[in-house]
Amino acid sequence: MKKIGVLTSGGDAPGMNAAIRAVVRTAVYYEREVVGVIRGFQGLIDNEFEPLDSRSVKNILNLGGTFLKSARSDAFRTKEGRELAYHNCKKADLDGLVVIGGNGSFTGAHLFTKEFGLPVIGIPGTIDNDLYGTDFTLGYDSATNVVTECVDKIRDTASSHNRLFFVEVMGRDTGFIALRTAVATGALDVILPEANRTMEELLSEIARGFANRKTSNIVLVAEGNRLGNTFEIAERVKDHYPFIDAKVTILGHLQRGGSPSCFDRVLASKLGVAAVEALFDGKTDVMCGVVNNEVTFTFLQKAIQNQVPLNMDLLRISKILSI
Repeated sequence: MKKIGVLTSGGDAPGMNAAIRAVVRTAVYYEREVVGVIRGFQGLIDNEFEPLDSRSVKNILNLGGTFLKSARSDAFRTKEGRELAYHNCKKADLDGLVVIGGNGSFTGAHLFTKEFGLPVIGIPGTIDNDLYGTDFTLGYDSATNVVTECVDKIRDTASSHNRLFFVEVMGRDTGFIALRTAVATGALDVILPEANRTMEELLSEIARGFANRKTSNIVLVAEGNRLGNTFEIAERVKDHYPFIDAKVTILGHLQRGGSPSCFDRVLASKLGVAAVEALFDGKTDVMCGVVNNEVTFTFLQKAIQNQVPLNMDLLRISKILSI
């Protein structure tokens, strides 16, 4: 294996640039060539390859986003699109590919290597932390730090005005961000996609908070929760408790941006080195992750299809500490 490519795909996550840097410098260290693919899988189709060396990735370790850019490619979902991508890879003499992304990216990577045999290694890059086979994904720690900082600021206003705030965080299918930050910020309650909460239970928790003379009440809401739209939840609470001044803050894409945390920089560096060495060792169709602080490899299909369970003990801890 003399030449490898690296791309980022799907939603950006803090730590992606650190992972690119690690992939490039590891390849250079082993005296191999490396190219960056601009705009993910769409770049494979459009033949957007850029030769990289160790100086190409200087000063990006601390940057959020991805300097290789990202895109969601409808063309790559088709067999014809993937065939054109493979043709461009062979024309560029690529012997292997490192894909940094989440569920959708790994689905495309798995199909690509299965259909055409080009070796592919995945690095988990998503703030949702929802890939099986790794304790943490790139960007998750950074995103939870951002949420924690934002909620701390919101609490200042909540305390000053004795208000109830509903803070919506990302988590369309999973509540990892919401649950972890609920504990970190001392939230009154948390609403998760994985928990069958009822409106009655939420109203009871809010009443408990005011009965205990809490001067600030924060409820963390994962966007994919089963109770519905965050604004609608707040309105239903106000209908039941007209005396409560309830506000809604949606953090949105703030959670994706900004410099990666120290944890994510180290994780990205570790996985970037592991991914390149795995290609050189003949591995393919696997994701490299970290379990119990050790690098592990999980088949891409298994990483995508297996559900990652929440640590529901955190929910119990959050309830205990919110009195």
